Amino acid sequence: MSYLRALIFCFPLALPLGLYPGLAAAQNAQVAFGAVKADPSQPVEVTADNLAVSQVDGSAEFTGNVLIAQGIMRLSADKVLVIYKTAEDGQTRKGIERLEATGNVLLVSGPDAAESQRAEYSIDSGTIVMTGDVLLSQAGNTLTSNRLEVNLTTGTARMAGRVKTILNPDGED
Repeated sequence: MSYLRALIFCFPLALPLGLYPGLAAAQNAQVAFGAVKADPSQPVEVTADNLAVSQVDGSAEFTGNVLIAQGIMRLSADKVLVIYKTAEDGQTRKGIERLEATGNVLLVSGPDAAESQRAEYSIDSGTIVMTGDVLLSQAGNTLTSNRLEVNLTTGTARMAGRVKTILNPDGED
């Protein structure tokens, strides 16, 4: 996570003032995320150093250099817990319900990237909620907040909780 932050702070970035008026001290902000809309119905590929499966609660825990890939979307973290859907009998597993990522979370979709301490990806809704020191980088612009909700199917995102950015009205660094 520190790599992306270091890049951003070493190279100050400008945000065109007309795109996000009043954003510097906002509590909420809506932005685009990802160059193209993602498809949450695509297969989810998981790569990790370790895997622990629990038949009791229907979960799988991937640890160590975890990389989740789904179409153009990439999510990496130290640990990812996969929660499976269960049928009415409580035993039969019916696909993935959600992914819970913790530790050095990095989400990349097209040219956009966001990092945080935690993320929860609800597969059916195509929504990823990132919390804890959120840093969003898009097209040379950066924003920080406490919470970022990304809708992969619509290609939009909403930041909340003390949103901050630097606006350069002249367009220069």
